[in-house]
Amino acid sequence: MKDHDKNGQDEIFSNVLRAGRRTYFFDVRSTRADDYYLTITESKKFFDDSGEPYFKKHKIYLYKEDFAGFIEMLKDSTSFIIDQKGEEVISDKHDPNYVRPASENENGQVRDFTNIDFDDI
Repeated sequence: MKDHDKNGQDEIFSNVLRAGRRTYFFDVRSTRADDYYLTITESKKFFDDSGEPYFKKHKIYLYKEDFAGFIEMLKDSTSFIIDQKGEEVISDKHDPNYVRPASENENGQVRDFTNIDFDDI
């Protein structure tokens, strides 16, 4: 095991799950009291109007006293989804070759616009 600073942010162990445009980081870090906790970070890649990539990140801090409840709720929730909908992915957006329609924004919402066929005028 490597030596680590007492700054409360040092990474002790890390796993990465790449899932399409999302990447999940599971990082074990050290507290100032030299105990461990888990951070789970979701990083999602987006592109601005000029085509430059940027990332939005969301982070969860999970402490040992919450592990049992978190694991139980995660198992219950994932089991419910699989029981209700099966393991098959339904959304086309999970296809690695999926291209978002021009009419859809980055959140999957259809942009408001009127499609006018000028031949009809």
